[in-house]
Amino acid sequence: MAPIASASEDPDPEPQHDYTEGASALDINNAVANARRARSNSQYSNYYDYDEEGEGSTFAGPGHTVNPSSVSRMSRIELGRRSSDMLTRSRRKSMDSRRSLSRTSSRHAEQQSLLTGDDRSLEPGDQVFDDDDDGLSTTSTRRRQRKVDSSPPRGVFGNIANLFSRQDQETPHRDRRRSLSQSSIGRHSRRSRRSFAASENAPVSDDEEERWGYSSGEEDSEDEGRAADNSSIAPSMQYDSDHHSIEEGNPHLPMLDFDPVFGGESRIDMEMSFTLTEPPPDGPPSRQTIYIADEDSTVRFIGYEAVRWRSLCWNCACVLSFGLLALVGHWFPRLWLRWVAREKAFINSKHGFVVVESAYRAIMTLPVRVLDYPFPITTVFPATLPITSGLPLLKPSKEDYDETTGKLKQLHILDYRYTRFAVDPRTGLFTLVRDWRDPAATTVASISQGLTSDTHQQRQLLFGKNEIEIEAKPTWTLLVEEVVHPFYVFQIASIILWSLDDYYYYAFCIALISVASIASTLIDTKKTIARMREMSRLVCDVEVLRNGSWEELPSWDLVCGDIVNLSTSQMSIVPADMFLLSGDAIVNESMLTGESVPVSKSPAKDDTLVAWKDEKVENPKSFLYGGTRIVRIRGAMTSDGKGRPALAMIARTGFDTTKGALVRSMLFPKPIGFKFYRDSVRFIGVLAGIAAFGFCFSAVQFVRMGIPWHTIIIRALDLITVVVPPALPATLSIGTSFAISRLRKAGIFCISPSRVNIAGKINVCCFDKTGTLTEDGLDILGIRPLDRNVNQFSELMDDIHDLPMGNQKATFLHALATCHSLKKVDGELIGDPLDVKMFEFTNWTLEESRAGIGNIKAKGAVVEQAQLVQVVVRPPGGAAFRLEDALKGAAKRAYFLELGVIRTFEFVSALRRMSVIVKRLKGSSMEVYVKGAPEVMTDICDPDSLPQDYDDLLAYYTKRGYRVIAIAGKSIEGLSWLKAQRMKREQAESGLRFLGLIIFENRLKPGTAPAIQALRAAHLACRMITGDNPMTAVSVARECNLISQAAHVFFPTFQRGNASIPESKLQWTCMDDPLWELDDYSLKPLHPPRHHTVDEDEITYQDYSLVVTGDVFRWMLNHAPLETVQRMLVKAQIFARMSPDEKNEVVERLQALGYNVLMCGDGANDCAALKAADVGISLSEAEASVAAPFTSSTPDVGCVLEVIKEGRAALVTSFSCFKYMALYSLIQFTSVTLLYYFASSLGDFQFLYIDLFIIIPVAVTMARTLPYPRIYVKRPTANLVSRKVLTSIIGQVLITSGVQVWAYLWVRRQPWYSPPPSSPTEGDKLESLNYENTAVFLVSCFQYILVAAVFSIGPPYRKPMWTNGWLMASMGSLFVINTWLLLRPSKAVAKLLTLIELPSSGRTSLLIAAALNVVISLAFERWGTGIASDVLARVAYLWNLGGRRKAQEGKAYKAVENGLQ
Repeated sequence: MAPIASASEDPDPEPQHDYTEGASALDINNAVANARRARSNSQYSNYYDYDEEGEGSTFAGPGHTVNPSSVSRMSRIELGRRSSDMLTRSRRKSMDSRRSLSRTSSRHAEQQSLLTGDDRSLEPGDQVFDDDDDGLSTTSTRRRQRKVDSSPPRGVFGNIANLFSRQDQETPHRDRRRSLSQSSIGRHSRRSRRSFAASENAPVSDDEEERWGYSSGEEDSEDEGRAADNSSIAPSMQYDSDHHSIEEGNPHLPMLDFDPVFGGESRIDMEMSFTLTEPPPDGPPSRQTIYIADEDSTVRFIGYEAVRWRSLCWNCACVLSFGLLALVGHWFPRLWLRWVAREKAFINSKHGFVVVESAYRAIMTLPVRVLDYPFPITTVFPATLPITSGLPLLKPSKEDYDETTGKLKQLHILDYRYTRFAVDPRTGLFTLVRDWRDPAATTVASISQGLTSDTHQQRQLLFGKNEIEIEAKPTWTLLVEEVVHPFYVFQIASIILWSLDDYYYYAFCIALISVASIASTLIDTKKTIARMREMSRLVCDVEVLRNGSWEELPSWDLVCGDIVNLSTSQMSIVPADMFLLSGDAIVNESMLTGESVPVSKSPAKDDTLVAWKDEKVENPKSFLYGGTRIVRIRGAMTSDGKGRPALAMIARTGFDTTKGALVRSMLFPKPIGFKFYRDSVRFIGVLAGIAAFGFCFSAVQFVRMGIPWHTIIIRALDLITVVVPPALPATLSIGTSFAISRLRKAGIFCISPSRVNIAGKINVCCFDKTGTLTEDGLDILGIRPLDRNVNQFSELMDDIHDLPMGNQKATFLHALATCHSLKKVDGELIGDPLDVKMFEFTNWTLEESRAGIGNIKAKGAVVEQAQLVQVVVRPPGGAAFRLEDALKGAAKRAYFLELGVIRTFEFVSALRRMSVIVKRLKGSSMEVYVKGAPEVMTDICDPDSLPQDYDDLLAYYTKRGYRVIAIAGKSIEGLSWLKAQRMKREQAESGLRFLGLIIFENRLKPGTAPAIQALRAAHLACRMITGDNPMTAVSVARECNLISQAAHVFFPTFQRGNASIPESKLQWTCMDDPLWELDDYSLKPLHPPRHHTVDEDEITYQDYSLVVTGDVFRWMLNHAPLETVQRMLVKAQIFARMSPDEKNEVVERLQALGYNVLMCGDGANDCAALKAADVGISLSEAEASVAAPFTSSTPDVGCVLEVIKEGRAALVTSFSCFKYMALYSLIQFTSVTLLYYFASSLGDFQFLYIDLFIIIPVAVTMARTLPYPRIYVKRPTANLVSRKVLTSIIGQVLITSGVQVWAYLWVRRQPWYSPPPSSPTEGDKLESLNYENTAVFLVSCFQYILVAAVFSIGPPYRKPMWTNGWLMASMGSLFVINTWLLLRPSKAVAKLLTLIELPSSGRTSLLIAAALNVVISLAFERWGTGIASDVLARVAYLWNLGGRRKAQEGKAYKAVENGLQ
């Protein structure tokens, strides 16, 4: 836990830039006004703003201060949006990269923000842009957005849809939105966390707009953006200050609730706001904000205690209201809390509970448990509390803590989402239990004795068993949770109403469908629970050192600090997170990264344990992560030749392990909501308003006719069920269900259904290079050694036998054979594919050494032990390597060439190289070989060893797309084994002699070029984010047409300074013509050289592109002007030499500009970016379900096309189904309202025929239309409040209503018409047997089919309607049946449907009217909608409804693009 954000000092002034370039005076004045208004609004803080409905912020109160501009960044470090799983980043990142990142983030905290300057009167970063073309709600450069997960429950339609699918669909509700890395400020704040909870140290807020509201490229958004000023809690830990919460939608697994029935997490998306405006009570703290690092989430704790007399009154009121009050209290927990409970301090809450509010406004009530805990306070909390301003220090109660002995008596704990918190009696605040570290665990020797039984008992009481046991709720609890959802409550109320109205058949059918839907949902939920429990459960026998002796115990009995014997334990999967203390291990960590290449582990050192204790970080090179698969465990050999088992120390257990964190991330995904869903709910509200209006119209006539009041009330409620059909919310998930089924058949698996619709709004596609765009395996084209005679490279050699040996001790061949990290398991080489190819090129053989252990001494004491020889390599036909030969001098001549690797410096992404120290058999010296990127070799090699044509040859190969690796080495005479082990990496990797280059051929995958061409033809921006050389990346990009062959590519270099100096200056030069440059601020081309035939003014936006390297990218984020950074992000198409963190940063920066980003990679170092992207697609064949929401079994980027096409089709389907259901309701509403005018209504079986036999088949089969085979240049419309959509719906309502009104009036004017009986009611039931009913019903039956055809949108997002066989069959058969009912129905059917026989002329007239209705509706949808929409747009413009606002709307990237053009 750490302070979320802290204020940093204003940076030194930097050169000012004109941020108003291209803005009009009106724009500037409006921006200034918005900034002033935002500042005034933020004076009272607010963890979140008030939204447009005026909803209050959560926990609004005093204690907030406005963040200085240096803290406000475009880094999207937000409560919910920032997605940082921490599973690989904080648990797997190398120690070197951690330190470098810490230094970077510390330095960055002192520099000026990219988004805000010292002058806050006009800041481009503060402008919020509404996407007028996209409709995706604003997120210009803000860090947080409120999100609404509006995934509807699978109800009637969701389950019936399965009947039409060809395959069972499993859609576990899991989300992989979180990334594995964080931006610099996030790293800084989280690395500085303390062992106590920071009360109310809350993060900054953002605008209230959801991220996922959207409209199309051709639609105008009706939502107006608001700029919200950043604010944060002061860093003084004021425990009585408040914050707001972000709205959360409905996570879908009912099993996640902790309380049996009503005490669980609120799952209802009702715009609920949980606001406490009053100050907290005096005394110990009762409110606290806690940051949970491995979930990257911030939660709010508020202590409460139920008042007995209030609870009694509430229970009585619930009984008297027949449970309605309890239902309302379940939907609105704030109401229940206000009535029943009062706020209470955590430490004093003996029988109380804590309200836990997540960052998405999901609320849980959890009891505070009190444990008898007679153990020292240092076994849970730190011995001393760091001095922190504002941290309350209490006088502990004697019931809880004895200060004289330092022992606790009882411990207050809280279990939230399988994470345990404990209250520190000295502060009264909660602390994460898993953050505790054993203060005595500082050296390997100090922990090697294991634990005693008493210590084991204490730690098991505190941490629980080492098991990931998911709670399995009883069926009745799941049933109650499902039934109390508003969807089913509305259905139950409707069924009761229909039963009271004698609509027994219809009520029975709807009840039957509802029961089937609930049963299907329960079965699916139980299956999901069983599958999750089976996946997470692991029990094996482990040999544990307990009380000084080895015991074989089950793995669930392990606790932190236990010493286990890996060599003798029977396990294939690591049962807990643990440090390797001796021996070595090879594990497959694909569960974490999606990368199936096994990873080697080496024993931990003392400084590793110190870092674990003090800094709460682990060294991944010696850390075995729970849930990873063991490839090999091998003990160590001592110097006397005896074996020593592989030992490990347990570091984390149960849900606190890496696997536990993954399971928690699947159980509790971060919700992602579409604005479309929110608009649909509001649209339903509008329909309800229409129902009220229609009833008021009818009620006047009812009263005039003397209808009884109880009948009028029943008719009013019945009209609501007509206008708001119970099946309406379920239709939104039909398209997604079919899309997931089709993707599964194509070998693309989705574990996050909500991402399917998001895929329909993608406008930027990012790709990794190696393994994604190009083939995964590299083939060696050849090697280029040096010709020392002319100080140049020799010719390309594709056969190792052509390589001359030379007389140097450090040779190219020996470097190829030894400079790698390969292992051999069961006769197979395991390691990086590049290393495997390089070693196989030499034709040598490899054998892992069984040499003993050597002692590394300092001042006479053994400080460390290491293996004498790690790996032995020999040429073909070489003799076996003997240990004693490696340690002797050159007393005898070596008859056989054998090399032993004495020490390895692993590859570090920040250094971009690895190295080994090698000893030759019977040699008197040792050699150091280094392998890495060619760019870094110039810094560590002697300049005189580099050939003259180094840069030219490197450029030659990289420009043609080859992967180039450089090799260097040196010989150190008289270097002993002990000195080699003590040697620092900087010493080994310096003063090297360059040896040569290895050229790898990385071919494009066959499907890459067509896929990229299709994406670019659809006007989807493509980006390459790779760790490879920029020259190689540009070559591959041009080969696959990601960059046009004719486009000029500009590359940045430091003209002055370097990446670590803020005052550095960049120079952007054309890669094809170094004389041509860009302006370093505007990033626009300067005047081209004279030999260019094109003028500066003729260079268009598409004619040039940028390539950016990781060091330049990081420098620009930290020190470049905001506008330059934004233009770089928009124009750069290639990001080269990017580390995993930087890949993630690129994705998030693009999202901050308003892009909807798709990331496609092959796992491993792409995991962070895959999880951070709006849509992540993993091409890994490993267990990549953890790595990304989508996983393709075919490692080809063609899957991107399929995901986008299916996403667009699903989006259009959801939209079409909603429009169809809305119009169906209004058509039926028109029919019922007309009949209400003379106290008539539709019959029971008429309702049944319409709702069950027409609507359900049509609505379900509409979703089966396949996606269009080609991606259209514009994204689909999905904004319910756009002019075109409203024009379409209103127009169709007017047309269909007009036809029904005509039929109603026409039938009354016919000579054969007879009026209905004067007594229209029998009890509460209205008479349905009359001519008006027959005419209106028969016409409306055709209209239900008609609107399905009108709203079945085909090209350009889906195939034509006639290709959907299911839909055409449904519509055709229904048309035939309706025609039969109109022209010649049987007497039995006519009686059942209460139809009156019409003369043949009347039937013909109605058939002609239905045909004219079809023609008019189709013509209006084809031509009239556009014309009417354009007229409305002109009217709006003339009335200045959109003119002034228009200048400020749009996504941030659109404004940047306009500035570049």
